[in-house]
Amino acid sequence: MSTKSKVASLVVSAALVATVPAWAHHSFSIFDAEQTKTFTGVVTRVNPDANHLQIFFAPMNAERKNVERNAEGKPVVWAVEMAGSAQSAKDGISVNAFPPGTIFSVSLHPLRNGDPAGARAGALYKCPEKTPPAAGKNCDTVTGSLTIGGDVPVPAATTN
Repeated sequence: MSTKSKVASLVVSAALVATVPAWAHHSFSIFDAEQTKTFTGVVTRVNPDANHLQIFFAPMNAERKNVERNAEGKPVVWAVEMAGSAQSAKDGISVNAFPPGTIFSVSLHPLRNGDPAGARAGALYKCPEKTPPAAGKNCDTVTGSLTIGGDVPVPAATTN
């Protein structure tokens, strides 16, 4: 193989390797930016994916006494997708900052297909440990809550 052919082969290989992440990565058009839902929920787990960190959570009922449950009595679980893990960590959002059981409030743009997930829209509000907000309210109304990862406020009254 000639030097010219080797160089061409390396260039093509590098281009293919660079485009594979783009194929695996999705567009944010899957989310309905015209719609914003606000939830106060309890973290079930955090997925620290390199492309998009996700927090999985069970929304709390309006009374803020328990989580919402489906017909079988199991907690309903939503996911909120954010920037990659590195950027999210810079914003204060990480596995360690949101362990299971954390109560927090988030606004999101839901998936267009109706699945229980969405893209983060603004800041997260973390309630103090084991301190849910009052009925119909969100964590930004709780004394001692933390604002994390943005400057766009979550509404004080819930929409879920």
